[in-house]
Amino acid sequence: MSMKKKAAADAAAGTSKTKTSAARIRLQKDMGDLGSLPKTMQMSFPDPNDMFNFVLTITPDDGFYKGGVFTFSFKVKEGYPHEAPKVLCTQKIYHPNIDLEGNVCLNILREDWKPVLNINSVMIGLQYIFLEPNPDDPLNKEAAQVLSTNRKLFEQNVNKSMKGGCIGSVTYDCVSA
Repeated sequence: MSMKKKAAADAAAGTSKTKTSAARIRLQKDMGDLGSLPKTMQMSFPDPNDMFNFVLTITPDDGFYKGGVFTFSFKVKEGYPHEAPKVLCTQKIYHPNIDLEGNVCLNILREDWKPVLNINSVMIGLQYIFLEPNPDDPLNKEAAQVLSTNRKLFEQNVNKSMKGGCIGSVTYDCVSA
């Protein structure tokens, strides 16, 4: 029996010890709606009993970041879906829209979040910034500047950084597959 059906059965019987939160119900729906993920994405749950904290791995098959393996931690709070999930890149990567602490500049994780959006929306947004990095809304201003002024150098920097190389005084994590 699914958690949702068990909670409903317990509630109907008057035996429910804990009330299922709106955030949990919505997150269960979002997860159920995901279906099968594209081959470029993989989800995992470090604690199978904790659906509020999970990991998404993206392996772009096109663009500057092709051949990389990028991992994001998702933390969903009880305010979900009224509050966006907290998403961090777990590796230090060279990307205009991801800073060295792993913060992600994706408008739907900030000012454009709305309760009608879901986990799938965030996953698609993350995949998109690897296909089309946005130098106009950067967290890593240096990477954005290079992308805007010298795409060839940007591509070289991405390739070097993905192999664990240094750019300036920063050493990046090796993320090459």
